[in-house]
Amino acid sequence: MQKGTTSGVVYAMGVIGAAIYFISHATGFWMGVLGFLKALIWPVLLVYEAFKHFGM
Repeated sequence: MQKGTTSGVVYAMGVIGAAIYFISHATGFWMGVLGFLKALIWPVLLVYEAFKHFGM
């Protein structure tokens, strides 16, 4: 097993789960596309909000 494989699998599962969530709550086609894009960058948003919350 290669180093870092587990984190890649966890990230991929997170992206798939986020995509399902955002697309299922979309009200139209373009909102679904936006939901898919949001699913790709959710870790960035999570870290940004965490830094903002902790005052970093």
